[in-house]
Amino acid sequence: MRSILTFAALALVAAVATPKLIEHVRAMKPESAAVAMKADAPPVHAAPATYSSRSVVIVPDRQGHFRVEARVDGRRLDFMVDTGASVIALTAKDAARLGIRPARSEHTATVKTANGSIKAAPAQLSAVEVDGITVRDVPALVLPDEALSENLLGLSFLSRLRRFEYARGKLVLEQ
Repeated sequence: MRSILTFAALALVAAVATPKLIEHVRAMKPESAAVAMKADAPPVHAAPATYSSRSVVIVPDRQGHFRVEARVDGRRLDFMVDTGASVIALTAKDAARLGIRPARSEHTATVKTANGSIKAAPAQLSAVEVDGITVRDVPALVLPDEALSENLLGLSFLSRLRRFEYARGKLVLEQ
């Protein structure tokens, strides 16, 4: 009897709360026209489309990857968004453009990749900005160029957002 009453109470709460939640979520949807991308577009970096001052929608490129142009400590760098990366990973070449040139002895972190383990150098980025969304004091790793073909925007950035979500084939970042 007690479990039936508990179930009835939960059903009543869900019946009252669900319509309000749905209404709230619908009010937050971006305009679909703002994020439309032609299927026959050339394979270039997909430019994030801002639909509010603190939200960004990223459309995938032709290979299905989410790529962004970011400003790191005031310099423009291209990234592939990687929710499986714990931190931002920088190629040695792009890290050098930021003035980060770790010595071999500073490669103290071991990173496990699909190609095996590799040593990386920890770094701290003052600010990372993607279309108006800025995160400060972001941990990163510098990997040798031969170990990393492109910069990865990992969880040290993404986890500091209010939310990031894959929805309807797009990636939504919200601060």
